[in-house]
Amino acid sequence: MNIAHPAPQAAQTSPAPQAPPPPGPVAADPPAQPGGPVPGPVIPPEGVAAAAQPGTGRSRRTVVLSVVAALVLVLVAAAGVLVVRPGPVDGWLAGGPAPTPAPSATPDPTPTPVLAAADASAAAPTAAGVRAAIAPLLKAGPLGPRVNVSVADVATGESLFEQNADTMTTPASTTKLLTAATVLSARGPAYRLATRAVAGARPGEVVLVGGGDPTLSVGAKGQFPGAARLDKLAAQVKAALGGQAPTKVLIDTSLYRGPLTAVGWDGDVIGGGQVAKIQPLMTNAGRIQPVHNEFGGDPRFADPALAAGRAFAKQLGLAPGAVSTGTAPAAADPATPSAAASAAPGVAPAPGAELGRVESPPLVHVVDWMLEQSDNVIAEALARQVALAADAEPSFTGAAEAMRAELGELGLPADEVNLYDASGLSRKNGISPKLLTDLLTLAAGGKQPQLSAMFGGLPVAGWSGTLRTRFVTPAPNRIGQGLVRAKTGTLTGVNTISGQLVTEGGRLLVFAIMADATGESVAARQALDKIAAKLVTCGCS
Repeated sequence: MNIAHPAPQAAQTSPAPQAPPPPGPVAADPPAQPGGPVPGPVIPPEGVAAAAQPGTGRSRRTVVLSVVAALVLVLVAAAGVLVVRPGPVDGWLAGGPAPTPAPSATPDPTPTPVLAAADASAAAPTAAGVRAAIAPLLKAGPLGPRVNVSVADVATGESLFEQNADTMTTPASTTKLLTAATVLSARGPAYRLATRAVAGARPGEVVLVGGGDPTLSVGAKGQFPGAARLDKLAAQVKAALGGQAPTKVLIDTSLYRGPLTAVGWDGDVIGGGQVAKIQPLMTNAGRIQPVHNEFGGDPRFADPALAAGRAFAKQLGLAPGAVSTGTAPAAADPATPSAAASAAPGVAPAPGAELGRVESPPLVHVVDWMLEQSDNVIAEALARQVALAADAEPSFTGAAEAMRAELGELGLPADEVNLYDASGLSRKNGISPKLLTDLLTLAAGGKQPQLSAMFGGLPVAGWSGTLRTRFVTPAPNRIGQGLVRAKTGTLTGVNTISGQLVTEGGRLLVFAIMADATGESVAARQALDKIAAKLVTCGCS
């Protein structure tokens, strides 16, 4: 077995006790269940001007960028139950939570800060101070002999610490930071993924056309809140067909090209439930059950598209045997794809006429789910959207090339990334720590506002996502709870973390710490957390 199986750490709170999973592989990053309190995006403080966009080469390291506050608000229930601020944040924020207001007809929830805000006037750390604080921690045994690091001050764009910062390193799931940035740049936060049904070549045939939405649900009980639903699509189809009964369902997966699995994936990642075969039609990211297991793999369909087709056929009153693969016929008049809805009773819709369509939530929400849960299937689907937006081949290879090109368009050093997938499961991927901190600095700077949406899905230490049970042990690491917001990555022998943090003095830093020859996984993650926690408490003047 090639992927580590981390033991769960003690969580602060847990929605419900779960029995430990059976031994098996663990995803490139242990995922987390959506639906808990998810802090919002970082917001630039008033009075701080946006700085120039970083360029390529080493000159980019001196570019001045604006400070972005990491202030996140979590709503308090109307019943008056207060959300506890994790770690040291409660002591650092002025005053306590506002008293519960007197009951009214429509009481408003009282927001309670979870993350401290960055302070533009805070003293800037020095490179010498940061080196003195964290250099000894990089020698921790569990991290192994290769630890590559980049730390930067967002306000000035100055590099505060580098150790092999330009060296491409196996990134594991920190790859998803690039996936998030490139798809938000290529498609925009408001873009939606559509799943369509069209009339087949023969009367009664319905073609289910995959549009690359991995969050599609069969019904109301889906994995992802607000997802598009096959039962609603089936209702549209029945209305469009009028009195004609559907006889057959064809599934069209022609949107994607190439292999269904990536070069560099360990042999047990699909069997272990860490990912599914990448197809443009599936429900619940290929999961057999719309339930996410935080500490282990989720069983996936062997053929996600076929499973989705059968679920759709059931909604139409057809048996599983009525489903087969096919391709949607071209519409006779593409300018009026919904003409079937107004067809006269008893008249079969024209082949290719659209019978119904459902759309995903806005792309920004899909990106949030990918980052919070570290969902590998969503990552691969989003990468293909980068390729489709660039008219490139929607395959693993085409998506990787399109992502590199998009990074270059953003002024980032595309020569410091080598991709074979977009999820980080591939051991052949290579990303430099400096590229990650340059990306985070750019996203925080305001020059590329669509990129700032990626911060909303980043897990918060001790609070949400894949960091919910991190920064717990040993006790000194808890200082980072509520103040570190980052994407983590885990493969056997690989442990990484990259994100942003607010220091005790109020300075906003971005960081990437990448070790790809580690020892025992839990100890390695604790060693990474210790470095980030040290940056939180470090005045480093």
